[in-house]
Amino acid sequence: MKIFFAVILFVLLFVLNLLTGSADIPFEEVLKVLTTKSDNEVFSVIVLENRLPQAITAVFAGIGLSVGGLIMQTVFFNPLAGPSVLGISSASTLGAAVVTFLFSNVFLEFNSRFSVVLGALFGAAAVILLIVFLSGIIRSSLTLLIIGLMISYISGSAVTVLNFFGTEQSVKNFTVWNMGSFSGLENADLPFFVLPVMIAGAAAFLTVKPLNLLLLGENYAQNLGVNLRRTKAVLLLIAGVLTAVVTAYCGPVSFIGLIVPHVARLVLKTSNHTKILPASVFFGACTALICNLLCVLPGSYGILPLNAVTPVFGVPVILYLLVSKKNINFAGS
Repeated sequence: MKIFFAVILFVLLFVLNLLTGSADIPFEEVLKVLTTKSDNEVFSVIVLENRLPQAITAVFAGIGLSVGGLIMQTVFFNPLAGPSVLGISSASTLGAAVVTFLFSNVFLEFNSRFSVVLGALFGAAAVILLIVFLSGIIRSSLTLLIIGLMISYISGSAVTVLNFFGTEQSVKNFTVWNMGSFSGLENADLPFFVLPVMIAGAAAFLTVKPLNLLLLGENYAQNLGVNLRRTKAVLLLIAGVLTAVVTAYCGPVSFIGLIVPHVARLVLKTSNHTKILPASVFFGACTALICNLLCVLPGSYGILPLNAVTPVFGVPVILYLLVSKKNINFAGS
């Protein structure tokens, strides 16, 4: 019964994303467009080339960030760890900034949007490889966390310098990308976004057993046969890929990866990854769809930046955890 209502909620949110926007399109027309029975070319273009890719992007971005956040919180045994904790988002932002500020004229005629994505992916990939390499040398999760924070500070400093010397147009373009959005992908881009998220997400489900063992403590997990270095490297690689792909295509999206795992634990009252990993997938997709819905609600007045909406969900959850002094039990059943 719970699964039935979950599916209904997801479908409802997805349909609302197709119905909401600057143009008022009746539900019947949306159905006709989706079933290729509509003769209205304007409605077809709006739904198939704008709203549908945007909704699909929101779904997989929510899934990627939530699964990445859950993995990070488990690996570092830290309830405030998120997808950006290792500096991957910051490095991705730096890569996008380098392309925007230093090579915008070179890539302008090629494809500026694709170039920004490529730069963001390159920046994130460099940090992912560094972190995975260091995880095989450094056993302490705290040390890796500190290294990630240092990477974030250095990347942020470099972005600030690039902003200072950038042109007015390049600063504007980068600022818009940095605000986050699910509306930047076209249908042709979706396979390059969806497939990596699906593959990395599927890989995360194969790591449920070691994730549960890590909840019991690293020494206990190692005594039960878990190769800590190899396991951490694999988990960080999965979380890194999810974070990098979402950040590259959607910008540095805040809060979703941090709060969704907590929501899953609060609802299910467990930390068993067999249950909260699928729940994080569902809640992540739904949360992203709700955020996207709020972004497009102004209609003809424009689309709100994504990072202006995500704190609406993130801050109350964090405050609730702090005020109620709830200790999210990582070692739950």
